[in-house]
Amino acid sequence: MPTNRTTTPASEFREAVCVNVDRIYDCCKDRDCMQDLRVYLSDQDQEILESAASVKPIEAEILWSYIDVEPLAFNNGFYTVDIQFFIRVSFDVCQGKGRPQRIEGCVAFNKKTILYGSEGGARIFTSEYAPQSCDRNLEVRSNRPRATVEVLDPIILAAHICDPCDRCGCDTVDISCIPGYINSYFENDLCDREGCRRLYVTLGLFSIVRLMREVQLLIPACDFCIPEKESCFPDEQDPCGLFGQMEFPLDQFFPPNKNGSCAEGC
Repeated sequence: MPTNRTTTPASEFREAVCVNVDRIYDCCKDRDCMQDLRVYLSDQDQEILESAASVKPIEAEILWSYIDVEPLAFNNGFYTVDIQFFIRVSFDVCQGKGRPQRIEGCVAFNKKTILYGSEGGARIFTSEYAPQSCDRNLEVRSNRPRATVEVLDPIILAAHICDPCDRCGCDTVDISCIPGYINSYFENDLCDREGCRRLYVTLGLFSIVRLMREVQLLIPACDFCIPEKESCFPDEQDPCGLFGQMEFPLDQFFPPNKNGSCAEGC
């Protein structure tokens, strides 16, 4: 339905409004190379590893991460961010004959960083509407900073098998540090058998860690965000009309050279 309302240009400042947002106080980006991490397998996959001639890494996927934020006692306003990643890694195992067999295991990796999050110790109470009853307060919170981690799935850089008689070093993470609910991501429960071959992997991980606080900011405002695009739905009675609205796929006929030509020095 047409209206007489006109939109305000973004350059026109109308008023100052107070908004509640998460402000990023500090952040960092990291490139972690995690060498010789122990891969914990299930009993069934461990049996396959015992007779393996070689292993071929396939992929790695982050299943879960646990994040803990604690203030630094000797430096006010700074916090340690402890992150523990739980990663599922899969391999193709060659046993000398026949087709390779797929096995999966779990890797745990601990990461720590120090970021600035300012100071403050206020307690926050909020209410929740309860229909046909008295409103209740939600669980009390503090205005301490909270951390978020943005991460890509790791890159498998290397993998090797260690025999029981070899000295492969000390495992940085014990299987007891892997929560029980991680087992739900695998067909069988993970285990740690004594006197068996061990599988180690080296992973590369890109991540961004942010430390944020919930704050109130005064910002310039132009107008309310009113949607201008109307809802549309394809007409099933007119498939040719829908086809006529599609953009011609030129890239499929003439693939673009996004990396430049060989004449430019490929």
